[in-house]
Amino acid sequence: MADRATYPVQLVQPDGRRVFDREHAASVADVGPTELRELYEDMVVARRIDTEATALQRQGQLGLWAPLFGQEAAQVGSAHALHRDDYVFCSYREAAVAYCRGVDPAKITRLWRGVAHHCWDPAEINMTNPAIVVGAQGLHATGYAYAAHLEGAEIAVVAYFGDGATSQGDIAEALGFAASWSAPVVFFCQNNQWAISEPVRVQSPTPIVRRAYGYGIPGVQVDGNDVLGVLAVTRQAIARARSGGGPSFIEAITYRMGPHTTADDPTRYRTAAETEVWQRRDPIDRMRRLLERQGLWDNAFEQRVKDRSDEVGARVRTATLELPDPDPSELFDHVYAAPHPLIDEQRAAYLEGVRS
Repeated sequence: MADRATYPVQLVQPDGRRVFDREHAASVADVGPTELRELYEDMVVARRIDTEATALQRQGQLGLWAPLFGQEAAQVGSAHALHRDDYVFCSYREAAVAYCRGVDPAKITRLWRGVAHHCWDPAEINMTNPAIVVGAQGLHATGYAYAAHLEGAEIAVVAYFGDGATSQGDIAEALGFAASWSAPVVFFCQNNQWAISEPVRVQSPTPIVRRAYGYGIPGVQVDGNDVLGVLAVTRQAIARARSGGGPSFIEAITYRMGPHTTADDPTRYRTAAETEVWQRRDPIDRMRRLLERQGLWDNAFEQRVKDRSDEVGARVRTATLELPDPDPSELFDHVYAAPHPLIDEQRAAYLEGVRS
């Protein structure tokens, strides 16, 4: 995996034209018509999940939601590069990765509605639940990867995080440990240009990927709105990890089209002109143009994708509205691994208050 931060890897331009890149095109040479259509469909469905969840929050049905609108290619492309036995440590924005890993869309909003401590069972899909503590998942991923290495498991572990998390000490420590231990972990940074209201230029005067070089970790920048480019570089990093080559760092250059979370108002800190520039780089539009250029677009396919996205969107909405409220006593479950008298005392006092 070559160090490449001078300009991002790109295999598909915004107008849908392919880019000849001998080094990276070979990594997606097996991606034919069926796979191209699958990538497009997964991005469309992921966006529908996101817009449905955002609408549910605006209607008071979710407590919070972290939109992924605009980052579909970064998430879908990287997720398609993973093997089933690889393990994912996510942040709070990777609903598209979860969908590609096989999560039932009906489970994606459970945590955000506030009726459960989790969305899905991590053991079923080898992916953790949303992590709210910014950057902490980098350390968790590194520890898991190193343990897997010690046990002889030939897998890769991926840690997803945003550009803002690179300013956290946890990511710096994770990079240091991963380099020292040669842990099979892929650090996947979705640089969406804004850490809440702080632009990326405030966090780093140089490309974020260059931080990895100081730890001796190879890195690459990729056009994060180019699903094929993301797929190619992630496959290379995954192969490096699984073959014992150690950690890698990917910086996917993308853009958060919506708010940081539904509690945020991006119009207070960024201009409409900036957003319009990135709208012209929309990852889904780009993939559609590629399909059209290659004669893979027709009305039947368009309708199939629409029907699938409508089906998933309806499933997310219906399942969210039907989620039962938990028993109040469950608030105290799983605080400790074993029974604890202090927790028992607090549970009793809380339930007495609820009953009164």
